[in-house]
Amino acid sequence: MRNLEFSPLMRSASLYSPFNQLFDELERPKNLSKELPYNILKLDADQFQIVIAAPGLTEGDIHITATQNSLSVSSELEESDQEIEYLHKGLSGAAFSQKFELAETIKVVSATMENGLLKIDLKREIPESLKPRRIQIGKPESVEDTAS
Repeated sequence: MRNLEFSPLMRSASLYSPFNQLFDELERPKNLSKELPYNILKLDADQFQIVIAAPGLTEGDIHITATQNSLSVSSELEESDQEIEYLHKGLSGAAFSQKFELAETIKVVSATMENGLLKIDLKREIPESLKPRRIQIGKPESVEDTAS
């Protein structure tokens, strides 16, 4: 009985996988909103900062919403009535939406806009019930038998 060798077929099928990925990407619906570049900074053990590059946007253009475990930053820009002919358009000016998942102990403190950078300050606030406690080693207190 002959054994069939399938490895040459498998190698040739792998050549088509980049094309399959390309076609899959083309078939996916495009999201109208985009994400802006951002950094997440650790300022110290309990303070963090999200810095989002938002060129051309003002404080009034950006909406920040903090819920229990998430932070949402978005903008819906209105179309300009002016007809401008761009020779090169590197700044898209399209609406954007970004979501950040936050731990239960992270709270949004403030937000500032400076030189096209949106800075959102975060702070870790650990409730007393979740903080570690030091337990003293010693004899347990005597418990009197109340059943007798």
